[in-house]
Amino acid sequence: MSARFRSPRRFPAAVGAFAVLGVAGLFLYDLAAVRAQRPGMRWREELSRALERHTPADPGVLIVGGVLAAAGALLLLYALTPGLRGILTMRSGHAEVRGGLERKAAAQILRDRVMEVAGVRSVRVSVGRSRLGVRAVSHFRELDDVRADLDAVLAVGVEELGLAHALRPRVRVNRR
Repeated sequence: MSARFRSPRRFPAAVGAFAVLGVAGLFLYDLAAVRAQRPGMRWREELSRALERHTPADPGVLIVGGVLAAAGALLLLYALTPGLRGILTMRSGHAEVRGGLERKAAAQILRDRVMEVAGVRSVRVSVGRSRLGVRAVSHFRELDDVRADLDAVLAVGVEELGLAHALRPRVRVNRR
């Protein structure tokens, strides 16, 4: 199973969806009843009377409006944030078992591997969802030799990570 890890947002999303569905259904039913020349629901009449008594400047209205605005902003934030994109899915031999590796941990493991290559003085490794970026600084070997060794070490290192989707390496070697 190579599905990405997702944030557990099913319950808040279901509660929000059912609340919106229920309110929309009530308003739609009331609107259809009024259009059919029937009296509106009593709660709507009471709501309109309450809205006549209270102005938008009343403290109770401001507090309720602020709470609703904060709840809406929180739900919007949950909808727009990507979830658990920082976790890379790992291969598994069993359908019931799921494993993941944080991108920072994968970058650290590969960085340690790359630092063992002869001629590498410093390196920066960044791991994305499908890419692996490596920027190395070499100080005494030919750049092409270092790049070939880095390619070989990274191929073995990425395979040993056991990720479900292979990372495409992008290796840059410079001399300072």
